[in-house]
Amino acid sequence: MVTEGIQDKYVNPYTDFGFKLLFGTAMNKELLISFLNALLFREEVIKDVTYLNAEHLGTQEYDRRAVFDVYCENEKGEKFLVEMQRGEQQFFKDRSVFYSTFPIREQAKRGEWDYELKAVYVVGILNFSFDNSDAEYFHHEVKLVDLYTHKVFYDKLTFVYLEMPKFNKSEDELDSMFDKWLFVLRNLASLLERPRALQNRVFDRLFETAEIAKFTKTELSEYWDSLKNFRDWYSVISTAEKRGRAEGLEEGLNKGKEEGAREANLNNARNLKKLGVAIDVISQATGLSEEEIEKL
Repeated sequence: MVTEGIQDKYVNPYTDFGFKLLFGTAMNKELLISFLNALLFREEVIKDVTYLNAEHLGTQEYDRRAVFDVYCENEKGEKFLVEMQRGEQQFFKDRSVFYSTFPIREQAKRGEWDYELKAVYVVGILNFSFDNSDAEYFHHEVKLVDLYTHKVFYDKLTFVYLEMPKFNKSEDELDSMFDKWLFVLRNLASLLERPRALQNRVFDRLFETAEIAKFTKTELSEYWDSLKNFRDWYSVISTAEKRGRAEGLEEGLNKGKEEGAREANLNNARNLKKLGVAIDVISQATGLSEEEIEKL
C-alpha cells in the first residue's frame, strides 16, 4: 500500500475516486440528493434517486461511447447527469449537449408514443473558468429560450455550469445550502477541521465519508492512484500554461523588436530622402523597398 504524499485530512473531490465516493455510490446518495436540491431547486424537491448505468453506447455501431461521472433519475423519472470537468476542454459545451442526447433518446418507447419526455438536467462542476467577462458570475443556468420573447421555450432541458475558481465566499458568508455545497467542493481537500457553518446531518455524513484516515487499505490505494493522476494532469496543464505565457512574452518581445527596427528604418529613410540620397541607395541602406520609400 502506497500512502506517500497523502497528507490531507479529507478526500479531494476533484479526483475521480473522491467525486464518485461522495456522489456516485448508493450508500451516499443522500449527499447527491442534497446537492441537487440545493443547486437546482433550493428546496427539498427530490426525495430519492436511483443510479443508472453510467456507460452508454450510441444507437448506431459507429456512434461514440459516453461515460458519465454520475447518472441517476429521481422518483418522477427525471434524469440527472453530473460531471466534474477537471480541466478546460475546447468543446466542453458541445460535449454537454452531446451527453444530454443519451437520456433524451433512451426515453423513446416502442410502438405508439406521443413523444412526451421527462426533464433532463446536465450539471457541470468546472475546475476552470470559461467566461472571463465577469469575475463574479459563476453560476450559469441555461435553457432553450425564444430570442424574441426572451421566455423559456422548453423547460425540460437544463444545463448548469459552476465555474468553481470564481466561488470565493468565506465561511462567514455562507447563507444557503447552495453556498455551503460550493464551499465544500472548493475547499474540502484543504480543510484541517470541519467548519462551524457546516453543522447538519448531511454534512455529518459527508465529512465522515471524506475522512481519509477511515479509508480501508484498498480505498487508500485507489485514492492515491487517483490523486496521483490528478496531480500529474494538473502539473502538465500548469506547465503548458506557463510555457504558453513564456512563448507569448517572447513572441511579443520579438514582435516589438521587429516593429522598433522597422520604425527606425523608416525614420532613417525619411532623413536620407530629405538629403537627396537616391532611392535605390536608401533601399540598400535600410532594407525597405523602393515603393515604400517613395511613399514617405
